[in-house]
Amino acid sequence: MSQFAQDPSFQRFVEEAKTHGVVYVLADGEDLLVVESVEFEDTDVMPFWSDEASAKAHCSDEWAVYKPEAIPLDVFCEGWLKEMYDDGVLIGTNWDESLNGPEVEPRELLEALSLVQ
Repeated sequence: MSQFAQDPSFQRFVEEAKTHGVVYVLADGEDLLVVESVEFEDTDVMPFWSDEASAKAHCSDEWAVYKPEAIPLDVFCEGWLKEMYDDGVLIGTNWDESLNGPEVEPRELLEALSLVQ
């Protein structure tokens, strides 16, 4: 079982993503938001949210140029997660206003999303 299984923001991300069939990333045209991990040195994290309003709440200050972009869950699972795993990029799930939240391995998230079907 994932170390994040009991994390409320991770649980909400998985449940809402499965319910609505979509996740949200912040994009500025072709550029997607990627930040440095606070947990792991030399590691990038790409944050995703399970609802548009939460993603949009982060589009201010230094991220004001970004807009939430919906990704269908099947595309996210079948393409994005594999690519991020291959690239060594972690996933931030439903980060709060202070950018606190889990940094998850793509494989762990894929397993969690598969278990909730």
